[in-house]
Amino acid sequence: MKGVTKLKYQKIPEATIRRLSRYSRCLEEMEEKGEKVVSSAQLANKCIVNAAQVRKDLAYFGEFGIRGVGYYVRDLLNNIKKILGSNKEWRMALVGVGNLGSSLLDYKDFLKQNYTIVASFDIDPPKVIGRVSEKLGKPVEVFHINKIKEVVKERKIEIGLITTPPSEAQSVADLLVEAEVKGILNFAPAQITVPEGFVLKDVFFTTILDNLAYLLSN
Repeated sequence: MKGVTKLKYQKIPEATIRRLSRYSRCLEEMEEKGEKVVSSAQLANKCIVNAAQVRKDLAYFGEFGIRGVGYYVRDLLNNIKKILGSNKEWRMALVGVGNLGSSLLDYKDFLKQNYTIVASFDIDPPKVIGRVSEKLGKPVEVFHINKIKEVVKERKIEIGLITTPPSEAQSVADLLVEAEVKGILNFAPAQITVPEGFVLKDVFFTTILDNLAYLLSN
């Protein structure tokens, strides 16, 4: 079984990357059940896509299957994790320890996927420390927001999660950029921008709900 090769195409569709993440989760479930081999049709059925799409998505990155056999579950999972970068630990910081921020601090799947929140920040740490510790059942270190730069450097943080009120989101993004945090995931319902060389992704729940409402209405 061949592994990851040099990309055949410069631009990989974002939809392909999203599906790779889905394949990864399905393969993890298969491995936990002790399954050794899977065909493209079986993987497609489990991930609710079609087999041709699975083969096309994987073909962007190399040749992984064996004709007449299929894919070895563990090998394919390891290759997809390597492609996604999820085969290493990603150290994250969370900014804004309100209700959503507290919930994300307690999100166990982060650890399962090698994403670790190693620091959190708020404008009023003493106010939130007790509430967060009580929620999680353990002490949580919360720094003042003005310490972002030094803590990011000290703890080698690469991803920032913004869970502040919308009015504060851009200023927090600016602080993360100044601290050289290259990846930012914005949960605040506000449009923010980052300079070239930084990667920003937005998670707007209302946008997803609008899409769902549209589909239901039509």
